[in-house]
Amino acid sequence: MTDLSENLTKRSLLAKNTLFSLVGSGIPIIVAIFSIPILINALGADGFGILTIAWMVTGYFSLLDLGVGRALTKMVSEKLGQNDIEKIPQLIWTALMLTVLMGIIGSILISISAETLVNNFFKIPETFHREVERSFYILAFCVPMVICNASLSGILQSYQRFDLVNIIRIPIGSLTFLGPVFVLPFSSALSHIVIALFFVRLVELIINIIFCIRVVPKVIVNIGIDKSSIRNFLSFGSWMTLSNVVGPLMLYLDRFLIGSIISISAVSYYATSYEIVHRMMIIPGAIVGVLFPALGAVIGNNPSKAASMLFGGVKYTFISIFPLVMIIFIFAEEILNIWLGAEFAEKGTLVLKLLLIGALINSFAYFPFAVLHAFGRPDLTAKLHLIETPIYLIIAWILISKFGIVGAAIGWTLRALADTMILFFMAGRKLDIAYPKNHIILISLTTLILIIVSIVIPENLIARLLITLVFFLAFFILTWKVILDSNEKFFVLSHVKKFIPIKPT
Repeated sequence: MTDLSENLTKRSLLAKNTLFSLVGSGIPIIVAIFSIPILINALGADGFGILTIAWMVTGYFSLLDLGVGRALTKMVSEKLGQNDIEKIPQLIWTALMLTVLMGIIGSILISISAETLVNNFFKIPETFHREVERSFYILAFCVPMVICNASLSGILQSYQRFDLVNIIRIPIGSLTFLGPVFVLPFSSALSHIVIALFFVRLVELIINIIFCIRVVPKVIVNIGIDKSSIRNFLSFGSWMTLSNVVGPLMLYLDRFLIGSIISISAVSYYATSYEIVHRMMIIPGAIVGVLFPALGAVIGNNPSKAASMLFGGVKYTFISIFPLVMIIFIFAEEILNIWLGAEFAEKGTLVLKLLLIGALINSFAYFPFAVLHAFGRPDLTAKLHLIETPIYLIIAWILISKFGIVGAAIGWTLRALADTMILFFMAGRKLDIAYPKNHIILISLTTLILIIVSIVIPENLIARLLITLVFFLAFFILTWKVILDSNEKFFVLSHVKKFIPIKPT
């Protein structure tokens, strides 16, 4: 292994970059917590439901980049791992050419589908129709910028420059929520709010370009298209595209069905609970975002290290996310009541609890998913999503029709469970490893604990506080005695000593 790839996969660097990513993703969430109630009060349940649909549509179509962004991160990481940096600038230019073309196609798709979505698909009050349609046309112009931003960010991630990635992510992620709030004193028109989001994406693009030139200065000198790499991009990306289309479709399908079967206001009640769960995914997202370039650098010549990264990612995700899940699970009703009011608490508490179970399971799926992509096998995840989609569509339709937004939460959780189990099986086959029994037992037990807690948890607030304290004590002991190995315990103690002065004897 080259010195460069060793440097890019050092534990200390990965830990520091994970911290950068958690902070960079966490601050916008804090902003969202305060911004969402303001937006709901100003726009109403229908208006906020439409805004979430607008965010969702932009996020979905921005993934139609032929998988080039993910492929670029993988290919640049491989070049860095091989210490072959001369070809990187042309890889970047080739990827940007392809992403711009796909961005234009995405814009056209949104433009031609806007009228149909507004008038025929969603149950949007007629008074909103023209305003929503106008907003979709504005959103169409955001798509090329969002796609290019994803590729440019991938370049920075390949070089493990998560400090620069998060210098961008913090203000841009915050402005995604603050932008609409800043517009409200002047206008509550959705189209004006979307215009603000357009300028946020434009600023993000400009800063990304500046940072990429700083990290790869030869990119402005060695301008050209590497025709031989186009086939590699498209070969990797064709399956990524299918996965990018089908995967988010399953992710957002529940809200489309809720808006179609029930009402657009029901989307708000479901989406706010889902927003809490989705924002928790910054933890596995931050860890896997740092690990993916490192996996790309080592997986070809050191699969045992890749397997160690997989287990480490699952372990650290569990340690980080399970206490948070338990707190939100136990105090779900109070959290929604304080945050959004009694109506949202009444309609969203059970939904939130069900989604939390699915989110905990789904957080582990990030890592086998990344392993398969680092291996250059996005076809496996795409085929899995292709098979899952019609099954999930039928199940979700039945559950939503019978149980409303609670049925949507049940369907999403069941899909997350099936998806996670299959991804672990496929990644294990590629890495030629058998998963330790304690990992399987641990994940099964945590899911069972949540289900039991949902049944027996008392209504008395004091009793729930005591349960929470007992849980944290038990969790700390379990983590220290069972989950962490000797090297990790030494790592923790060595850092604790920096903050706890020890008097010489």
